Amino acid sequence: MPRFYIPNLSEKSVFRLPENTVRHINSLRLKNGERITLFDGKGYEYPAVLNIESKNAYWAEIGEKNAVNRESPVHIVLIQAVSTGEKMDFTVKKAVELGVAEIYPVLSEFSSVRLSGERAEKRCRRWQEIAIAACEQCGRNTVPKIQPVQSLHNIFNNLPIADKYILLSPQGSLKLTEIQNKPQKIVLLIGAEGGFSAAEEQAAQDKGFVPIQLGKRILRTETAGLATIAAVQTLWGDFVA
Repeated sequence: MPRFYIPNLSEKSVFRLPENTVRHINSLRLKNGERITLFDGKGYEYPAVLNIESKNAYWAEIGEKNAVNRESPVHIVLIQAVSTGEKMDFTVKKAVELGVAEIYPVLSEFSSVRLSGERAEKRCRRWQEIAIAACEQCGRNTVPKIQPVQSLHNIFNNLPIADKYILLSPQGSLKLTEIQNKPQKIVLLIGAEGGFSAAEEQAAQDKGFVPIQLGKRILRTETAGLATIAAVQTLWGDFVA
């Protein structure tokens, strides 16, 4: 059933759908009277019936809200050094599908992308839209927050609280399976195309990050975070049989 994100919904009401949702509905060629699902991004979804009054007036007859939890049992925060072109878009989309709870885009020493001001804000808005679209596709009812672009130094001074801080590094000596105790909250740090400098890796370790390695191969930035999230979900999350 088609799903659409609409914030601030009210159950058992009639709601006029915004233009961006109408465009999406038209692209799917949905017809009057079809059943759809709306979700508010805060954990609730609402069954609804599409009522097309005219070309410019699309309404949804909304039923009772349902608290449907499709979130990972492990709260995963991804700190991702900003990568070039569509790589970052891809990383955001797939990380949301895999269950990440929050994403912090950061600029590091070897980042080939430099963002600031209005340009950074525009990219963050785009990444937030990608996160919403990923939730529509994968069934999540809670939309992960894409934080503003900031420096790696700044995030080190304002780290989210977690049980375990993980740095993916070719120099890592530990495997994920060697981490003791099942973590409930994980902060995962991933470098850009050039990885992190030795000074940045040392700064991360000084802040409590444990360097780990996924096998003997060096992964590309758009692969590294996603592979690690999938491994975390397999070990401790909802990929467990």
